Parts: sequence; C-alpha cells; structure tokens
Amino acid sequence: MAKKPPSIFNDVIGPVMRGPSSSHTAASQRIGKLAVQLLHGNLKKAIIEFDPKGSLATTYRGHGSDIGLAGGFLGWDLIDSRLVHSLDMATKQGIDISFKVTDFKALHPNTYKMTLFSDKKEEVQLFALSTGGGMIEIKKIEGIPVSISGDYYETLIFFRDTNEKEIKNIINEIKRLIPNIDYCDYSIKNKKAIIDVKMHNIPGPSIILKLKGLNKITSIKQLNPILPVLSWKNCKIPFTSSYEMLKKYKDKDLRLWELAVLYESERGNLSKDEVFSKMKEIVLIMKGSILNGLKGTSFKNRILGPQAWMIKRSESEGKLIPGEILNTVTAWTMSMMEVKSSMGVIVAAPTAGSCGTLPGTILGIADEMGLDDDESTKAMLAAGIIGIFIAEHATFAAEIGGCQAECGAASGMAAAGVVQLAGGAVEQGINAASIALQNIMGIICDPVANRVEVPCLGKNVMGATNAISSANMVLAGVDPVIPLDEVIESMYKTGKMLPSELRCTGYGGLSITKTAKRIEKKLNL
Repeated sequence: MAKKPPSIFNDVIGPVMRGPSSSHTAASQRIGKLAVQLLHGNLKKAIIEFDPKGSLATTYRGHGSDIGLAGGFLGWDLIDSRLVHSLDMATKQGIDISFKVTDFKALHPNTYKMTLFSDKKEEVQLFALSTGGGMIEIKKIEGIPVSISGDYYETLIFFRDTNEKEIKNIINEIKRLIPNIDYCDYSIKNKKAIIDVKMHNIPGPSIILKLKGLNKITSIKQLNPILPVLSWKNCKIPFTSSYEMLKKYKDKDLRLWELAVLYESERGNLSKDEVFSKMKEIVLIMKGSILNGLKGTSFKNRILGPQAWMIKRSESEGKLIPGEILNTVTAWTMSMMEVKSSMGVIVAAPTAGSCGTLPGTILGIADEMGLDDDESTKAMLAAGIIGIFIAEHATFAAEIGGCQAECGAASGMAAAGVVQLAGGAVEQGINAASIALQNIMGIICDPVANRVEVPCLGKNVMGATNAISSANMVLAGVDPVIPLDEVIESMYKTGKMLPSELRCTGYGGLSITKTAKRIEKKLNL
C-alpha cells in the first residue's frame, strides 16, 4: 500500500488529548487501543519492552507512555479524566502490565515490543511505533510485516502452512466476496501469512462466516480505526509542497486558509464546510483550555506550578517592558503548557510538547485585536497547511529531529497564522514560516527529569515570539532568501545529524545537569 498523504486533523493539529506528550501518552493509548483488538479474549497480561538506545527506555514514565498504554488497553478515550489512574485501574481489573528495557533490534527510537496474553490462553506479539505527534504504526504481528496506522477499518486474516500462490488465489476470492475494498495486502513469513483488508466499514457477520471457510485460516481479527480522518485509496491531494501550491494556485485569488480547506477536503473526503467546522471546534477547545489555565492549574507530580497568571499581573503593575500583544501571547502560551502539565485537555498542535506556541500566538493575538473565532479558525487552517508540508517532508518527532521538529515546527506554523490574521497574502504566509523555521534550526530536545516542562515551556514562548517577529518581518517586506521547502528539507537533515543524546532521550543537554538530576530524583521518590 502506498504511503497516504498527511491530514491536517490526523497529523498536524490534533489529537485532542490529555497531557503530557503526544508521542508518548497519545501514541501509546492508540497503540494499546489497537493492540487489544487483536485478542479474542480479555487482556490478562502485557509485557512491554523498550530498546535501551531509544527514547522510551528513559522517558516512558515521565512522558506518560505507561498510563497512555494502560488507558488504551482499557478502551478509554484520550480525554478521559481517569487516564492518570489507568495503571491502577488496570491492576484492579486483573490486568498485569510490566515494562522492561531489553536489547532487541528496534525499528525506531519510539518502538514498542509488546507481548499480550488473554484469558483464553491467546498470545500475540507485535511491534509498534510512535512516529510523532500522536501518529502510530503497527509494523509486525507475530513476526509478519504489516502496516496499520488506525486510519481504516481493518480485517486481518491469519493463515498457516501456506505460500504466495495460495494467498494470491485467496485474495481474488476475498475481492469477490467483499465489495468496496480499498486495499487487500498480504505478507508471508515462514509459511505463515496475514491478509489485511482495509475498508471504510467492517464486513458483516455473513461475510466473516464465508471468510472462515477459506483454506488454512487460523483466525480473523477486526480492528476499528483510531484516527479522526480515514484514508482513501483514490484520494488525490492538490499539492504536496509550498512550491506546487504557489505554482498551481498563483492566479486563483485564494487565501492560505482556503487552500488548507481545499487540501483537507480532498484528503479526507470531507466537504469544505465540514473542514472549517472541525477546525472551529478545535479552536474553541484550545481557547477554553487556555482560559481555564489562566485561572491556575495543579498536579502533584510536576516541576513547575502555575505561572502564566504572573505575566498579566506584572504587566498591570508596570513591571514589564510595554507590549500588550506580546505579553498576552506569552501568558496564553504558558497557560496551555500548564494545562498540559496538569493532565488537562489540550490539542497537540503539532505535538503536546509544543502545544502552547500555536494557540497561544494565534488566539492571544486574535483576542488583543478583537477578532472573532472565525478569524482564529482561518489562521489555524493557514497554520495547518504549513504543518502538512512539514509532515510530508520532515517529521514532528523530537526523537528523530530534536525540538526544532516540535517547537520549531509550531513556530513556523504560527508565523503563517499570524500573517493570515493580519490579512497578508499566501506567499507572505509561506515566507513567514520559512523565516521562523530558519531561526529555530538545530534546537535540541533535552527535557529535565523526563518531564515535558523544562525547557519546553521557554521554548514554546520563544516559538511564539519568533512567529510574531517573523510574520512582521515579512509583512514589512523582508526577503526570506531560502524557500520554505528547502528550509523544511534542511531542518529534517539537521535533525538526523543531531546525536541521539540530544533527541528526547534524557542523555544530554539540560537533562544531565546536577539540578536536573536532583529534580528527577525528587520526583521519582
């Protein structure tokens, strides 16, 4: 199956979730929710293994991979208020979950090797990846290669003692039995095979009964999707880069937000009104989270207490350098990060670790300028299309590209959103994103005490202020020199050049200072 193009609501702005991390908490919840569907019985035991050289070995507790996974096993949603207690709840329901750091050939810095046992004496082993921003992929089941990302209804048919010729004949029979299949892929290893039927619905009981009559079947498993926007076999997106977009729509008199709506409408088989409405819902969630955060948040197992409120108070007392919009944006960015750190509901945009920059900038400026929610939605859509180019040609995973892939990406997206709020042209939004990304090239990811708080908070604020400055530079006529597509390509290459110690492993940067180690020891008591 060909790689599907990214979606604004799947890959860029979302998921709606509880903190602290999209790559860890959200992704692990999604992995757990898919994995448990591979059992016919009830889950009784799960052994989760992490590669010592990867990110998860050191961060799975602090970043919430453990609670996310347990929540997924329990079938809970990402915004379930019980998520922080999911491990205890799993134990109470008789599910034994253990985490181990063992040497194995990991496919990615965020690789989950999982062995699940059911109350019907089933045993299933799988390998799954967290690929950034809450996106996931199951790569192997029982050692057989698969590609499952949660964007389809999937029917997995398992075979024994078979060969490629037999499987191809069976696929022809399956296609005869089931209409409207998007993909019917297969993999074989050691005479065992899996056929994966991807559709937009689950075949009914009568079809499953006929499938069970096929030769050499051992079992059939059905998976429900976990992403908000399904994929489509014949989806034809209008462009994949800013260059293509500018060339194709140069004379169409469309704004950047309208191009984003056009893209997502074709990608997700949604009406343009549906795309706008979905983004407006997200904007309202972001706004509500920020306003709640400004009232103060609390959570016992965190480094920082509530501080966002200090900005506006200090401004009113004349203690700060004048700059109403800048101070509002700083406070709103901090507020969203504090909500995230208190396990409140946030939107990963593009990740949970960078969730403050984009809404803090766009919604803070909109509030100061007296703009309504529709204008904020347009700005968020404009930001979203910049995120599409990053998702397509780079990554949002700090484990792959450092913090430039998270706070840097968010800053570039926010810069385009600011241009939209100011009424700027499409090319100006593209150029603002280019400058913002140039300014943040090479930033490392070095979380203190394996928490998504320090220096994440300051980097989110930096991303927000950088977005404003970059937008103003372009609106004033400053030349970005390097086109956005080239900057994204360079950012990706730069991220991969960073040593693993500086890519969200806790082995370098501020993570290994004396103070950080003291904080880590205190939090882990």
